Amino acid sequence: MMRYLLTLFAVLACWALPVAAQDDDGPLRIEITEGVIEPLPVAVPDFVAESADGAEMGRKIAEVIAADLSGTGLFRTISEEAFISQITSFASPVQFSDWKAINAQALVTGAVSVDDTGKLVVRFRLFDVFAGEELGKGLQLVGTQAGWRRIAHKVADQVYSRITGEDPYFDSRVVFVAETGPKDKRRKRLAVMDYDGANVQYLTDGTDIVLAPRFSPGGERVLYTSYETGFPRIYVMDVGSVQRRVLESQEGTMSFAPRFGPDGRTVVYSLARGGNTDIYRMDIETGATTRLTSAPSIETAPSFSPDGGRLVFESDRSGSPQLYVMPARGGEAERISFGQGRYGTPVWSPRGDLIAFTKQSKGRFHIGVMRTDGSEERLLTASFLDEGPTWSPNGRVIMFTRETQGAQGQAGLYTVDITGRNLRQVPTDTGASDPSWSPLLD
Repeated sequence: MMRYLLTLFAVLACWALPVAAQDDDGPLRIEITEGVIEPLPVAVPDFVAESADGAEMGRKIAEVIAADLSGTGLFRTISEEAFISQITSFASPVQFSDWKAINAQALVTGAVSVDDTGKLVVRFRLFDVFAGEELGKGLQLVGTQAGWRRIAHKVADQVYSRITGEDPYFDSRVVFVAETGPKDKRRKRLAVMDYDGANVQYLTDGTDIVLAPRFSPGGERVLYTSYETGFPRIYVMDVGSVQRRVLESQEGTMSFAPRFGPDGRTVVYSLARGGNTDIYRMDIETGATTRLTSAPSIETAPSFSPDGGRLVFESDRSGSPQLYVMPARGGEAERISFGQGRYGTPVWSPRGDLIAFTKQSKGRFHIGVMRTDGSEERLLTASFLDEGPTWSPNGRVIMFTRETQGAQGQAGLYTVDITGRNLRQVPTDTGASDPSWSPLLD
């Protein structure tokens, strides 16, 4: 099974050209037709309780793992009602014939217990049902009982990576702007949550308008723009302590659209002064700043390449907003967008191979991707208003803001695969916008 799944993802990385693969050793069949994939059937029974208080936790952990996998669009979790066998012991041999009978091609089993110190202990194993063998070695994860969801995400990450060969992304967080109230009097609060919408924590109280939060490379700090003083100013906040400080505040200027560099110390941002907007670079430890652009046009929304050597940004120097790439320390900029429409909010993929962007064309908004030289542009979404893409840690999925039309229109967060498949809404209790995906957590 692994041989064909790795082939599958190699094809997906090439933007899902039509292909079909047949496993000569069994009934596994993977078909990709114009980007449509038949999801892999996987069974995730409740994890076995190995201590008195583990039964409910074992059920919840299995549910989160199943939701993570099925949410990718690459897996289909089999309902418990279809199970013939039940996993009653982590160490017992697997009755593969019973799982073959319900067409499960992968099986995840596990056990949950609480040790003498009160720590949650989770063990799991992954099986290729048709081959009748274990994929890799079983693992044990230890954490707090309150952190059971993180452990579940870590298990799902292991399963996802072992089967697909891709880097994981479930154990991650998203910082965003939570929105409540009517459209003409909207309250906006900075918030952070698990990638799937759970465990929301509010970082600001909503007394001031906040925009465009961006995680640091380590995920411990957030840059954002606030109108606390009446003018846009850039702040940096420690997510754990919620302590913050003004990062950029020059009299007679407006600063916005900040983003960290890969070193976590360098920040690029836009600064408007005297009717002109340019991109600046700052060392946040020393406060030293360097002006990177000086054109009589609007330059904004800079984003670093993963190696820190280049910037992609938005500029209207050609007459309409387009995307440009230049050296990260300044220099000649090269235009990379040439399609019909207006381009903005570019962000470099963590893999370094693609740039995601927002495009406005013919009255519609799109989230798209292109190669870093502007070639192979591909639009992934289309709606009344889609904007502000952010990449998953593995560069496989894009999250963005979608706003519904009308006087009561509300913003929400959505995800889409880089093939344009599997468009899904992220569940949030409030309206939500301006997402920024964290790196994979430690």
